[in-house]
Amino acid sequence: MENNMEFDITRNVSRALKDKQLRKNFRFAMGNFILKRQQVFSDKNETEGLRELGNTIKKRALSKQPRVLQQLEEKCTRNGIQVHWAETTTEANQHVLRIMKAHGATRLVKGKSMVSEEMELNEFLHQNGVEATETDLGEFIIQLNSEKPSHIIVPAIHKNKGQIAQIFHEKLPNTPYTEDVEKLNAIARKTLRQKFFEAQVGLSGVNFAVAETGTLCLVENEGNGRMCTTVPPVHVAVMGLEKVVEKLSDVPPLLRLLTGSATGQLITTYVNMITSPRKNGEKDGPKEVHLIILDNGRSEIMTDPELQQTLHCIRCGTCLNHCPVYT
Repeated sequence: MENNMEFDITRNVSRALKDKQLRKNFRFAMGNFILKRQQVFSDKNETEGLRELGNTIKKRALSKQPRVLQQLEEKCTRNGIQVHWAETTTEANQHVLRIMKAHGATRLVKGKSMVSEEMELNEFLHQNGVEATETDLGEFIIQLNSEKPSHIIVPAIHKNKGQIAQIFHEKLPNTPYTEDVEKLNAIARKTLRQKFFEAQVGLSGVNFAVAETGTLCLVENEGNGRMCTTVPPVHVAVMGLEKVVEKLSDVPPLLRLLTGSATGQLITTYVNMITSPRKNGEKDGPKEVHLIILDNGRSEIMTDPELQQTLHCIRCGTCLNHCPVYT
């Protein structure tokens, strides 16, 4: 099995290195990311200070993790959010499926979630008769083409507009070929709006979960995350247990680090703070909110002083953007 895997990796690397268009796509996109981040973080001393603060916040939460996670559960439950614990990805997937079945649901719309990739949730739901549609534009593109994301911030970074035009033309019925970016966006928007309308359940990731208030913080630029968590009657959020922070005041510096490093923005277009299902008198929002907290080896990592640092990661993607091997 290991020999086969090694052969597959070698073959894939060789094929990718010979793909001139792929290398051109990456070279163009990665340079822009580095430049944007440099513009946002122009003061090196200030940047290092912010990184140290972010590291301290994450380290503090992890050092108190059992108590902080218990507080998160208590606050979420008090707010009306139903909390589910999952030791493994199998358990996490089963939680999602049980929630779907409880509502007789067969259609789900998804915001971007790296934990759901870790769970291989889409494949699992498909095998159980559930249509799971990615609604982040990059994720939507590569899902149409039966691919995996190639970057945690920009999943379709390896595609240019001509390749995307061909995917839409081939995979979406009655879609003419066009490389006009506005028209491509309009095609995706029209397709996804219908999916939002039909979905019985919406699923999202969680950028930060605040123990102090039982708040789920989601960061995005496209509005699809807000649609997934607001339009369907049921919202399911999935997160690794390392995403918890102690206080609401911990969120702003982490947001500054995340958005500046990920996309070169001072702040993203949408910062969603979800603390409860729809309340009496409110006109929108889901009637149920579920939070699935996944371990999947994270507790074991906590016991290793060196590996523990990996749990401080805020998934900004900067390591990929600056990695010469990846680029």
